Amino acid sequence: MSWNGRRWLLKRAWLAALLCMAGLVTAPVQAQSLPPAPPEGDYEVLLVTYGPGAEIWERFGHNALWLREPARGLDHAFNFGFFDFEQPNFLRRFVQGRMLYFAAAVPTAQELDWYRQAGRSVRVQSIDLGPLEYAHLRDILLAQVDAANRDYLYDYYYDNCSTRLRDVLNMALDGLLAQQFQDQAEVQTLREHTRRATQVDPVYYLGLEIGLGEPVDRHATRWDEMFLPSVLADSLLEVTRLKGQGLAPLVSSDRVLSEGRLPAMPAEPAVVWPRYLGVGLLLAVLLILLARFAPTALGTGVALAWGLVLATAGLGLLALMLATDHAITRPNINPLLLNPAWVLALIPAWRRFAVMVVVFGVIAVTAIAAWPGGQYVVDVLALVAPVSLVAAAIVWRAPRRAGGESRPATVPGT
Repeated sequence: MSWNGRRWLLKRAWLAALLCMAGLVTAPVQAQSLPPAPPEGDYEVLLVTYGPGAEIWERFGHNALWLREPARGLDHAFNFGFFDFEQPNFLRRFVQGRMLYFAAAVPTAQELDWYRQAGRSVRVQSIDLGPLEYAHLRDILLAQVDAANRDYLYDYYYDNCSTRLRDVLNMALDGLLAQQFQDQAEVQTLREHTRRATQVDPVYYLGLEIGLGEPVDRHATRWDEMFLPSVLADSLLEVTRLKGQGLAPLVSSDRVLSEGRLPAMPAEPAVVWPRYLGVGLLLAVLLILLARFAPTALGTGVALAWGLVLATAGLGLLALMLATDHAITRPNINPLLLNPAWVLALIPAWRRFAVMVVVFGVIAVTAIAAWPGGQYVVDVLALVAPVSLVAAAIVWRAPRRAGGESRPATVPGT
């Protein structure tokens, strides 16, 4: 493979929901591991689903539609997971939630070889389309990889690599997928899918839990869940339609070309809040010991430093919510935990007011977390609440006048 081809392939990614190629080296795809090519004059459509990868942007997996039509020289994987680092204003678009992705057709042997080298599983499903349906699908895909049409505004959940494949299959099938799945209740919420895809990386997981707002906790449909490549693949197994004298499955075969060397995504999100609570309690105990045995100024300074870290993160989250197109970040109650009011605690006269706002925020989020059906915040709350409450108590007792301790209360009779 040329360096230009390698560099081009390395530009595909999810951001959250991000997809890329990278990582471990295994043996290349062997010819006998591929489905036999259709005869001249025939065609074949296959959905290829790639398992999770080692990098954080590969956690959600990836997919492509593989068209094989020898008469037209087609043996290509069509996917929508490319972006260009050199696009104008790339960084600004990324921050603002206006990333441009594009579709491309890659020789399939090259595509599969990259995923095998990355140690990722490769699942292939044959889609049973009639001649007119196949021609419609082929024409849609060829039009969408054309330079004039290939770009699209990426959305993590509602317009990504997998939903684009879902939509073109739905068009080729004259709306069959939408008829079956658009009104079908979800199996898991979008947040639950995100949690199970990222729980192996505690820091990445927590970052998404902070940034994702209440929209990903709302009831969705099975159609929406197909933002995840594995859900799209599993859902197609449920589709049947009239063929001849009876019903026939849409997927005529389903097999794994490569098991991969990386763990599969768990079926459900695990309960992980204890690991964050453990860290939060440890930090809280260390802060208590520091306040007990270190000089008052040092204990207060560390407590304020914790607050300023939270305030900085909270202000960044508010900017993300209010000044960008990342709709999935709002509404979001996490700024009540990453409370910008901590900034006021730098002013001695405002410290106790700031502490009251911070404590109110922790109580409010705790109440919301206990209420069924609201935004899921248990993991963030478990980490932040213990430390913030201890820090708030330390700051409350700190001197409120520059240069000394707060004035003691007057004792009657002295």
